[in-house]
Amino acid sequence: MDAILELAEKHNLIVIEDACQAHGAQYFSKKQNRWFKAGSMGKAAGFSFYPGKNLGACGEGGAVTTSDPEIAKKVRMLRDHGQAKKYYHDFEGYNGRLDAIQAGFLRIKLRHLDDWNTKRREAAARYGKLLTGVTIPYEPDWSKAVYHLFIVRVANREALQKKLGDAGISTALHYPVPLHKQNAYNSNQNSFPITERAAG
Repeated sequence: MDAILELAEKHNLIVIEDACQAHGAQYFSKKQNRWFKAGSMGKAAGFSFYPGKNLGACGEGGAVTTSDPEIAKKVRMLRDHGQAKKYYHDFEGYNGRLDAIQAGFLRIKLRHLDDWNTKRREAAARYGKLLTGVTIPYEPDWSKAVYHLFIVRVANREALQKKLGDAGISTALHYPVPLHKQNAYNSNQNSFPITERAAG
């Protein structure tokens, strides 16, 4: 993030963090000599509260974090049909308000997030020691991942899936078709060889 923020400042860009799977993840800024939580470094950040996330609601939900009052005001309006005052719409918005029941569940679960993330980190460390012959997530010393998922890469994916399935261990492919190969973007003729290799 130090390098990204420096580049953004140099070119007058805005950094929006995708923190949807990073509840509680941390980054050590050498520039500021301290740890930062994901979602606190850019101009704004988005978090997902999909039920399967580390901090999940009982249904769909999400949040935007920012320290910029203008962005906060705009986001509040966007989530409520573009209105700052009931029945007066300044622009087209959405119906994206998090209901009180979801917020209540999240508030209770938030108290446990640090402990749950610690347990996920411990499990990831065990996986790292036990798994051989696979590419595991890389965690540099300047980050503290929260392992929403523990993704491994192998050359013989189908054979490994079958072997694990026969042993009663479930697996899943995460994003098996690269974005530029999706039907929604089939006019995109660009080639992204690293992405294509990773997806394979």
